Amino acid sequence: MRDLLIDSPATLRFSGHETFPLRLLWLKKVYDAVMDGVTAKRTFQEREGIARFGVGKNMAMSMVHWAVTCGVVRDMGGQLEATTLGHLLFNDKDGVDPFLEDPSTVWLMHNALCATTELTTFFYAFNIFPQPLFERPALIKELSDIAAAKGARATPETVKRDVEVLLRSYAPRSTETGEDASEPLLAELGLIRELRHGQFEFVRGPKQSLSQAVFAYALVLYWRKWHADAPTLSVEAITYGIGAPGRVFRLDDESVAFRLAAIGDITGGALVWTDTAGLRQVARREPLDKIEELELLRHAYGTRLAA
Repeated sequence: MRDLLIDSPATLRFSGHETFPLRLLWLKKVYDAVMDGVTAKRTFQEREGIARFGVGKNMAMSMVHWAVTCGVVRDMGGQLEATTLGHLLFNDKDGVDPFLEDPSTVWLMHNALCATTELTTFFYAFNIFPQPLFERPALIKELSDIAAAKGARATPETVKRDVEVLLRSYAPRSTETGEDASEPLLAELGLIRELRHGQFEFVRGPKQSLSQAVFAYALVLYWRKWHADAPTLSVEAITYGIGAPGRVFRLDDESVAFRLAAIGDITGGALVWTDTAGLRQVARREPLDKIEELELLRHAYGTRLAA
């Protein structure tokens, strides 16, 4: 499956985070800085911008990197603007989760980072890497081999740093101090845990804090990206497919089937579950572009979202 990255026209990306994992309030801070209109990206590198955030230049650029890759702001050739999702989540007036207090937002950000190929290490780790138990060198070697096969300009040291950011994002070290000790946003999901020094495990299971609405939202995005012309998707595809909710969220088979059985309720009948003669699948009753995926999120936050 790693040939997907080698053969893909997409550029491999192992940098941009300046070695900093995503922190709790960074997305809100970047959103606030650009919410009123288009803002030059270089603003975050200038003295005034750095002083506003109270961090160094590299950390300020890391904040922008994470806000863009999470889909909170959009980078338009050096100009930044808030996205519809950013406004919906973080607007002080009517945003549904301006201070990232709801786990639904964290699951949304995880899906944004891992369900597409934009961040190579994050995508590979959750979608292609075959080892549920692993050590750093194994993941670094896999990614380095892919970079070499594709002819990418990524040194083994660059890949190593990127893998370290992944692991510190989901399974931070207990020995970290200072700024590094602040809890990374994604750690609360419990998707990767360190079993002993240097050995890690992807945690597969029901995921109680993952709302049905966020699952449905991720399913719609997956369907559009990977199976846009398909009228149905099998439970196997939704559980194990590249970029699928079951794989990205590390859900077990039973949990995926349980969620799909109620998919019609959360989507207003746009998607329906069928189980006939042992063939378990989801069918769509509307064109994918007619399903308002952001409207699905109102169920996650208990309020109606603006169109």
